[in-house]
Amino acid sequence: MPSKGATLELAVLGLLHESPLHGYELRKRLNLLLGWTRLLSYGSLYPALKRMLRSGWITEVATMSSSVSRRQRIVYQITPAGTEFFTSEITDAGPAAWEDESFNMRFAFFSRTDASVRMRILEGRRSRLQERLDRARALSAGSDRYQTELRRHATESVEREVRWLADLIEAERASQDRSGAQAPRPTRSTTAPPVVPTTDLSTEIS
Repeated sequence: MPSKGATLELAVLGLLHESPLHGYELRKRLNLLLGWTRLLSYGSLYPALKRMLRSGWITEVATMSSSVSRRQRIVYQITPAGTEFFTSEITDAGPAAWEDESFNMRFAFFSRTDASVRMRILEGRRSRLQERLDRARALSAGSDRYQTELRRHATESVEREVRWLADLIEAERASQDRSGAQAPRPTRSTTAPPVVPTTDLSTEIS
């Protein structure tokens, strides 16, 4: 299972892949990316940035914040090594990509992944959640009303996500089918009319 630190670093690289950012703007965009369920503190962000600087994935450049204040501001930029690492990690469709922490971040950068990778991650995530549902449904109801309600709430949340994933998978398949239908077809020769099959078509379709 990927650590929260590793997921954060990958999210930082994804944002810096779009444009260089200073710490305040980077934190603001990470909070939007990671969602309302968690707020990222500077105490988590800056140690991650230092690790990434040591790894050579990002660089920092000092700029002037304005012509009036003349205060220096550090802007972070992704390096070629960081781009290579991000590209490699974001296309990983293995079980680690299906976990709660990693899935949300990878989904946010789905526009940069191939359709086959997106499909594997979506199907893997749905399979993982279905396993959780099966385990939860196998548990006997407890006598404590509040524990029972909490378990019901959690189960319904997972059921909603499974339905959401099913819709996404169906949309991905439809999109791939449309892309295949738009592929160029071989041109038919104009020197002779097409041959009409004599076999009854109803016997050819199963």
